[in-house]
Amino acid sequence: MPLISADQLRTISIDIFKALGMMSDKAQTIANLLVESNLAGHDSHGVLRLPQYVHAIQGGGIDADAEIEIVSETPSSAVIDGHWGLGQVIATQAMEIAIAKAKAHVISTVNVYNSNHIGRLSAYVMMAAQARMIGLLFVNGHGADQGVAPWGGSDRRLGTNPMACGIPTGQADAMVIDLTTSVVAGGKIRAYRSRGEPLPEGWVIDAAGNPSTEPGAYLDEPQGALLPFGGLAGHKGYGLSLFVDILAGAMCEAGCSRPASPKLGNAFLTIVIDIEKFTPLADFEAHVAGLIDFVKASPTAPDFEEISIPGERSARTRRERLVNGIPLDDATWENLVEAARQVGVNVEQVGSGR
Repeated sequence: MPLISADQLRTISIDIFKALGMMSDKAQTIANLLVESNLAGHDSHGVLRLPQYVHAIQGGGIDADAEIEIVSETPSSAVIDGHWGLGQVIATQAMEIAIAKAKAHVISTVNVYNSNHIGRLSAYVMMAAQARMIGLLFVNGHGADQGVAPWGGSDRRLGTNPMACGIPTGQADAMVIDLTTSVVAGGKIRAYRSRGEPLPEGWVIDAAGNPSTEPGAYLDEPQGALLPFGGLAGHKGYGLSLFVDILAGAMCEAGCSRPASPKLGNAFLTIVIDIEKFTPLADFEAHVAGLIDFVKASPTAPDFEEISIPGERSARTRRERLVNGIPLDDATWENLVEAARQVGVNVEQVGSGR
């Protein structure tokens, strides 16, 4: 696929958002997070999503001018109403509040509701890891994102209900886990369709409950469903999905997955832990480094060239794409150009150099 530099893609994204009347700081926040997703190789949460956000802003589903409101608060916790603003901006502000509270009070929790899609979870738990703390994040679909079949079921009942954790390692790159409790995120299905590729087996079932490798089996009517992660042990992903749904939604006004939820979005719970309140940071990082070394020293299994830790491959991809550029498939680029055209931004000259 043709390549485009991160700086070019960031500038295009900022220009599009600013053309919608978005404040410069918010445009930069959301554009940076989208491009960072592409840099890390998580293209399903990168600029592929930008036209979706543009349409939502134009249609009133996202209030780009909305500001967060802290509706209740203690020294170590907060509940935030996002007023259906920009998810990436809301999540960034929520994590900043959580980090500040943890610094002052050991452990913090922040619940957020009335937020639009917040994108790739890694970005927020990495904020905590970069502050040399542990960050945890649990997200549901605000009760309305039914795309996943329960274990033993055949239709949509649950969201992808992702969770993430960021841990400082004492090295440049944090250890970061960011995973859906479904076998894959819904955005991955869109990315496969955009590239014209069949899905791996075991990702989705069609509307009749039969396995399928067609993206349309999930995306088109009659819609099928994603499966919980775990394959034959899918009850484990299903169980985690229920817990994430409850942690994200039941402790605030968003609620859990249910029929006729009024609006699709994200509700989430973030937890930040100040490591130094428990043990010297150098000791913690030494334990983590020792664990990493011990695990990596295992002889590799057949067909494996290395043992990597969570987040390592994304960090490597980021370094490579910063140098070589970000690959964008034709459909993603064309959708980006069309979104730009709709708001009066000309990106054809950039496109010619891809």
